[in-house]
Amino acid sequence: MQAPDLFSQPAPKVPGVSELTMLIKDLLEASFQDTQVEGEVSKPQQSSAGHVYFTLKDDKAQLPCVMWRSTVQRLGFRLAHGQLVTLTGDVQVYAPHGRYQFIVRSAKQAGLGALQQAFEQLKQKLQAEGLFHPSHKKKMPRLPRRIGIVTSAQGAALQDIISTFQKRYPLVTLMVHHAAVQGVQAAGEIVRGIEWFSTRGNVDILIITRGGGSLEDLWPFNEEAVARALFASPIPTVSAVGHETDFTIADFVADLRAATPTQAVALLVPDINDLRFTLDMQHEKLHRTITQRIDRLKNHVQALGRTHALHAVLDKLKRHHAQVAHLSSRSLSLTEMRLLKARSQYEKLNARLRELNPNIALEQGYTRIWQENTWVKQASAFETDKPFSIEWHDARVSR
Repeated sequence: MQAPDLFSQPAPKVPGVSELTMLIKDLLEASFQDTQVEGEVSKPQQSSAGHVYFTLKDDKAQLPCVMWRSTVQRLGFRLAHGQLVTLTGDVQVYAPHGRYQFIVRSAKQAGLGALQQAFEQLKQKLQAEGLFHPSHKKKMPRLPRRIGIVTSAQGAALQDIISTFQKRYPLVTLMVHHAAVQGVQAAGEIVRGIEWFSTRGNVDILIITRGGGSLEDLWPFNEEAVARALFASPIPTVSAVGHETDFTIADFVADLRAATPTQAVALLVPDINDLRFTLDMQHEKLHRTITQRIDRLKNHVQALGRTHALHAVLDKLKRHHAQVAHLSSRSLSLTEMRLLKARSQYEKLNARLRELNPNIALEQGYTRIWQENTWVKQASAFETDKPFSIEWHDARVSR
């Protein structure tokens, strides 16, 4: 019988599958925390609980990804198949299946950096050419009669502008040229709209507008062709694109930048109620000035009559009393005539303002025909093959 070897080392323990998997899990998860990865989204699926499962891939590999509901809710955009994104998150090993996945904590659309770089490059180029210089800015007419608008006929921005004009200054006539404001065709359509108004010259001001959106959504207003069309326009131009924090190349080139479509209206026209108030104040001021002038002259004459030097010629003044009375009466008559004339002008202007209000005719039983958001004022302009709507003072019916 062989004696045992007291100095030999025990055989190393072989780890089981679970032990090895846990070692791999600890190693990977510790090494890949707060990691960024870029790739293309493939087949995103949202569960009933609100979590999103998808694969991030490039031309050589794939990475399973999970985005929990809380991350989805604050993402700011919707993941789409084929979308290029940059993800930040942690690698997690799922031991029961022996596979790993990427837990997404934040995501952004890749390529925005390139767009921002293109924006800055074009901005510097056009600025160097002088397209932004204040010397090129045309002044806005104080009381425009006709305003052109280049925007989407279906957009909320157009509805905001129309409703604000109707409330603030209904005397203006609006002309709309439809153009897509998002997508690859948008820049060309916006340019055609600007050139359409520029060629005809039948408006006092030209507005290009749309609502807010991402940098990609607003990109047509950063195109060089749009910038040059604005600069070449003989009509004063207004850029009212996005929200207050959004800036586009069009904002820098246009003669006036409005933070929102609604603000554009406030910058271009006064409130009609303020105009009426101003007219009333001017009328009162004129009447007060004339009255005060007459009172000062009367007081001056009375003061002269009380002086010692005037007693020597008192008899002479009495002889001419009748003449002075006649001249005084004539002066008062002229003053009254001026007051009457000023009042007549005021009443005519006020009546004219009411006549120009298109809603007065509606209240009297007349109707207004609209076609493609444009008021059809002549029978020759009505197109029988297109939808139209009839507007009364209290309702509108579409056919």
